[in-house]
Amino acid sequence: MHNKGFIFDLDGVIVDTAKYHYLAWKHLADELGIPFTKEQNEQFKGVSRKRCLEILLEWGNMKVPQAQFDAWLAEKNEDYLGYIDKMTEDEVLTDVPKVLNFLKEHKIPMGLGSASKNARPILKKVGLIPYFNTIVDGTQVSKAKPDPEVFLIAARDLKLLPEQCIVFEDAIAGIEAANIAGMTSVGIGDKDVLSDARYVFKDFTEIDLDFIKELAEL
Repeated sequence: MHNKGFIFDLDGVIVDTAKYHYLAWKHLADELGIPFTKEQNEQFKGVSRKRCLEILLEWGNMKVPQAQFDAWLAEKNEDYLGYIDKMTEDEVLTDVPKVLNFLKEHKIPMGLGSASKNARPILKKVGLIPYFNTIVDGTQVSKAKPDPEVFLIAARDLKLLPEQCIVFEDAIAGIEAANIAGMTSVGIGDKDVLSDARYVFKDFTEIDLDFIKELAEL
């Protein structure tokens, strides 16, 4: 029985679906006449779809009935699903399989903790479902990051205490959630943006297996 487990966010950590989220949100924003940039899209990372639309409408100073709000949510998701339906194993980010394979070989428990309600279909498309002992996604949580709910559920499923878990995240809210939970946070992205993470790497190409071995206490 290992005393460490690894929990991975999905978007921006294992696969880069942020570009598809951006295209889908941009399409809706254009429809609504609300300016929307790639920089603004950064604020949507790790945030629920519902909250993203609320933010977008705040930027546009728009208030709409719930039925219209729900219709736009569905429209954005359909647009996004059209993009991810074409995903292949080639879209797994560089050197992620190296780390997943190492952990699997050493029978280290692995979980996925993502705000995305489409986590399972994406993992299926890119062939990674067999790696994870638990997949916790947006369909199972009521509180968005930085609330640590998604990671705490994953830790429970892995039968581990929060302090036994190492979390890989690319979003400020995700790092905050991991820290609040008392987990070891590993940021994937910009060191300046993810400065609250215990460790930060630009991407998985910077992570060597000795570091993973050390985290796993092998």
